[in-house]
Amino acid sequence: MWSEFKAFLLKQNALALAIAVVIGVALNKVVTAIVDDFIMPIVAVVSPSGDWQKAKLMVGPVALGVGDFMSAALNFIVIGIIAWRLSKLVPSAPAAPALATKECPFCFTAVDARASRCPQCTATL
Repeated sequence: MWSEFKAFLLKQNALALAIAVVIGVALNKVVTAIVDDFIMPIVAVVSPSGDWQKAKLMVGPVALGVGDFMSAALNFIVIGIIAWRLSKLVPSAPAAPALATKECPFCFTAVDARASRCPQCTATL
């Protein structure tokens, strides 16, 4: 049973997924700190004075938390922009070079460019 579980972890790449989750949580803390400590104080100066984050819209007996929603939406937009900009700083892995192929003039299959014979029809290339 243990060997099957170990094979599952290796086959499904669960370790890479776990590492990605841990890094994502750490990055979330960094982005939230940037937003809360640097961006939101600037937004607080520009935004209307007062406690707008606790504003409510009364619709009959129901109180809708419009201020809380606007605060959450603004926070989401700012965090999204910061995360996007941070992702642009991380270099991406170089693309693997495409295998050089040529087309067999007889059977029109893709053949390795280094081949001297077609593996399908055995024609000399």
